[in-house]
Amino acid sequence: MVKRNKKEIVKDDFIHEDPWRIFRIMSEFVDGFEVLSDVGRAVSIFGSSRTPVNAKYYKLAEETAYLIAKAGYAVITGSGPGIMEAANKGARRAKGQSIGLNIQIPLEQKPNEYVDTLVDFHYFFVRKVMFVKYAKAFVIMPGGYGTLDEFFEAINLIQTRRIPRFPVVLFGRDYWQKMLDWLKETVLEKNANISKKDLDIFKVVDKPREVVDVINKFYKR
Repeated sequence: MVKRNKKEIVKDDFIHEDPWRIFRIMSEFVDGFEVLSDVGRAVSIFGSSRTPVNAKYYKLAEETAYLIAKAGYAVITGSGPGIMEAANKGARRAKGQSIGLNIQIPLEQKPNEYVDTLVDFHYFFVRKVMFVKYAKAFVIMPGGYGTLDEFFEAINLIQTRRIPRFPVVLFGRDYWQKMLDWLKETVLEKNANISKKDLDIFKVVDKPREVVDVINKFYKR
């Protein structure tokens, strides 16, 4: 009796195997590069999808995106509701480029109505590459795990010099203050897990105009 070590693959199941996934990943990169390569200068804006239309930070996100677009930058978001919708709305109001990078997740996320250029992704990591590759700055509005993920990955890439430094702006000191205190008092001073200069990788602002000022000041240098 001959023992078979090779796994038998049913023809219809081939698309679920790892080699096939490589082609899907490649196609997502190609599609993203093709659509976004002509965008020019852009700013990626992140924030909670749960922020209601009448909330303070919804209005602030819309005004921030409006000023960014007026300054000549395209606005890139995750295309969803909440802060993302507000940012796309502000960009469109300014007659700027309003771009959405949508993600296919079990809880279906529908692109908001203010997205003019839409790219769909199945893989989070491919989508995250697009946010970084085509952005001249990150603006981090109040949000949850997804927003924190984008923020910490960006500052980690800058800290480790995997990407050139660019403006990373936290918006809303009242929302982020306890995290800032923890980074300084626990991560830096108590445990020395970061250097003091690592806290300078990002800026904290409270007004939409300050976001544009931080970005412009960085690139004027």
